[in-house]
Amino acid sequence: MKDQRQSGRKIVKVKAVVAMEGMGPIPGRTSDVGSNGVSIAVDYPLQVGQAGQLSFDLLVDGKLAPIAARAKVIYCIFSGGDFKVGFQFLNLDLNAMTQLSRFLR
Repeated sequence: MKDQRQSGRKIVKVKAVVAMEGMGPIPGRTSDVGSNGVSIAVDYPLQVGQAGQLSFDLLVDGKLAPIAARAKVIYCIFSGGDFKVGFQFLNLDLNAMTQLSRFLR
């Protein structure tokens, strides 16, 4: 399986909320984040191509920075009792881009 990531990733394990279109919000936990996307473990499988809203907090320069973004599912695999879901960010706003960039440097 070829790694489709187009940017470097940084391991980060924080609580996340995933709200896919047509579904209520489900809790998850991030495993890594990059400038183009994030990997989140959830209890339920999600469909590749499905779009929705993600939110999680990053610690940037000693302060919590909330990240809220539209994203689509790139992959979903069952691993270790959870579904590991890879999301690609869609049209990140300037604030989220800035906070991610600061976190990743």
